Amino acid sequence: MDSSRAARTAVVVGAGIAGLTAATALARGGWQVEIAEISPAEATSGWGLCLTGPSLRALAELRLADSCLAEGHGMTTVTHVDVTGEPVDQIRLPRLIGARRPAMAGIARPVLHRILHAEAERCGVVVHRGLTVVAVEQVENARAAASAPSEPVRVRLSDGTIRQAGLIVGADGIGSSVRTRLGLDASVDYHGQMVWRALVPRPPWATGIHQFAGKPNTAGFVPISGSLAYVFLTENGVEQSYLPNAELAPRLQQLLEPFPGRVEELRHLVAVSKSVVRRPVRTTFLEGPWHRGNGVVIGDAAHAPAPQMASGAALAIEDGLVLAEELGRHLSVGEGLAAFTGRRRQRCRTLVETSVAIAGLEQAQRHHDAYALVDACHQQMSEPA
Repeated sequence: MDSSRAARTAVVVGAGIAGLTAATALARGGWQVEIAEISPAEATSGWGLCLTGPSLRALAELRLADSCLAEGHGMTTVTHVDVTGEPVDQIRLPRLIGARRPAMAGIARPVLHRILHAEAERCGVVVHRGLTVVAVEQVENARAAASAPSEPVRVRLSDGTIRQAGLIVGADGIGSSVRTRLGLDASVDYHGQMVWRALVPRPPWATGIHQFAGKPNTAGFVPISGSLAYVFLTENGVEQSYLPNAELAPRLQQLLEPFPGRVEELRHLVAVSKSVVRRPVRTTFLEGPWHRGNGVVIGDAAHAPAPQMASGAALAIEDGLVLAEELGRHLSVGEGLAAFTGRRRQRCRTLVETSVAIAGLEQAQRHHDAYALVDACHQQMSEPA
């Protein structure tokens, strides 16, 4: 492939939320896009996530918000419950896609992935499963790469094949290998919390998000469809560790036992759940450039927040849209990538730093302060990306 043919060709690494969104947005902008995803198709799984207002706003730009709302569960309120089991307040989040539409939505991860994947393929994106990038060779003439849109990047895939592309996008998560191959350095920090999720039937009373303060942990509940929801628990003050799958549901039940009120009902639902996961709360933020040459990292590869703000998906979807937008505005890829980073850096930094602060407040049992900070950050995130 010569330089002229490579100019509008992109290789995206990772077929998660950020990768699929970026691939779709680029393809709509006239790019020829391939995605390399190391996992097989059947590996896409998970309990669910919350699409906050900024997520829905970005999905609306992709004309996918209605599909997500149809298959997810629209919500507007977050109810906070104190350590006695009594509700203490209810937050109404901004409705960013219209007064008659919900402020946010819970959705099953596999469902969201299916919607994003189908749209990417409809736009002509080719997804290669079981492959990843093992080497990236930037053009030697850095001055030419910065000023001309046609200089390619040489990419070697794990099956030995070579691609020459005008752009490589690392959307391969917090442990990004593309970030390393581009020579970008970011630390990954653990915050003394393990977060649990369990897929359960949705009780009739659970129409919005509920958060339960506890001693020493916090818990909650997010509807993701008319019939399903997930229970979450944040385990405070623990080291990173592994538990066998058979021990997960019993252990989560035990951790939920001290909570009064409606959590007792949730605890019984966890007992029969066949989908329980436990993950460390880790964050990263790439302080330096997010790009080098014609390569860039987005989503969790550049800025992974703690889950307390439920906004990782929003940042990932916004990244894909803004990346395509800035590349469309600038003559060269290098200029577009610099503009993308400049536009995204402060918003993403604020979200990551706020999520870390909330994790600290939870561990200090300062629940009311944590709730206030969450609300303030949601209001700030409602501003345009």
